[in-house]
Amino acid sequence: MDIALVISDVDGTLVTTDKRLTPATIAAVRRLEAAGIGFTVASSRPPVGMKGLVAELGLRLPIGAFNGTTIVGPDLASISQVLIPAGAAREAAERLSHGSVDVWVFARGAWSLRDPAAAYVDLERRTLGVGPEVVADLSPLLDEAQKVVGVSSDPDRLAALETTLAAALGGRATVHRSQPYYLDVTPPGIDKGSFVEAMARRLGISPQAIMTLGDGANDIAMFARSGLSIAMGNASLDVRHAASAVTAGNDADGFAEAITRYALPRDRT
Repeated sequence: MDIALVISDVDGTLVTTDKRLTPATIAAVRRLEAAGIGFTVASSRPPVGMKGLVAELGLRLPIGAFNGTTIVGPDLASISQVLIPAGAAREAAERLSHGSVDVWVFARGAWSLRDPAAAYVDLERRTLGVGPEVVADLSPLLDEAQKVVGVSSDPDRLAALETTLAAALGGRATVHRSQPYYLDVTPPGIDKGSFVEAMARRLGISPQAIMTLGDGANDIAMFARSGLSIAMGNASLDVRHAASAVTAGNDADGFAEAITRYALPRDRT
């Protein structure tokens, strides 16, 4: 089936490690538009973190934020959103704190944390283009949390926490690492795969006509719901095995390579 829509993860996929869109990536998105193929993104980022992408890529379709649990238009106005159940958000934050990792909460349109000098705060500030709200107590935000994040420079610690936290929360929240150093807790039953299905319904196309690209464990749900899935060369072995094909890494214009090889009919091999 011809590809009608491409949905891409952002960090580790669409942008380089230093968070840039390369000229080849921008050109690839332009070629999709010229071929009449839709393009949008699904990311663990909050809506505000998509602002630069909208401007540079001229995005026109709805965007999946917070791993698809919040959908916004290209103007970043909310189309739909789901919150983490308050009890699950509170338990997640408590267990992450006891696991000796930093805790961030995304709620009420803001990114909040307790320690502005902690690891990865500067990286996230550059990535999102906005700074955090520094608070003494995150508890009041947990009743309205869209995402809770455990942050650590120890990837093995986060990997262990991913397993134990997912088991503890059961079906009350979704738990996945979006990066080796970020452990995301998001609302249950909704993920990037749900966003693929929502876009198929909105555009009146089959999910089999959708191509997805990603590099993280949170992208596997997106792969499972689309007709063609492409893992980045920098993805883990599990993610690569879950995809239909593997392209080059995000620092080697793997996104552009995949668009040329798989999405554009005249360029297929």
